[in-house]
Amino acid sequence: MAMVVVLSNFAVQFPINDWLTWGAFTYPVVFLVTDLTNRALGPSAARKVAWAGFAVAVVVSLAVAPWRIALASGCAFIVAQWLDISAFNRLRQATWWQAPLIGSVLASVIDTAIFFFLAFYGSDMDWLMLATGDIAVKWAMAVVLLLPYRALLPHLSVWRASAV
Repeated sequence: MAMVVVLSNFAVQFPINDWLTWGAFTYPVVFLVTDLTNRALGPSAARKVAWAGFAVAVVVSLAVAPWRIALASGCAFIVAQWLDISAFNRLRQATWWQAPLIGSVLASVIDTAIFFFLAFYGSDMDWLMLATGDIAVKWAMAVVLLLPYRALLPHLSVWRASAV
């Protein structure tokens, strides 16, 4: 979890074009990790993973990214993770794809809004344009990441067994 956040905090500094940074492609994996943990071990474990990822990622991000990006990322990350965990948990009895997809889509909106505002407001970057591109990629990635989510579902019993 922390590795994905740190990589994303580094990658967000590099625009691909006027409306997208590399971080948009790496960051959605955090929702996959949270959703798999939530499915296997429940919301309490998912929150523990989110807090651990938050703590490590903020500290390490301070070494690889400007403080403003590290702070914005930490704030956006923890709020979005709590939303994802809550939405997923409410939908956990729905069809296999609904909880991870809806949770990720909702959390991505909050994450993007908080992050881009805190990280780039008042800077020379066109952060509204970047946020628009970012959210579009995060939504697309939420759909794409359903494939590994589905592929890993049968293997979650190993997580449950090792947690006991």
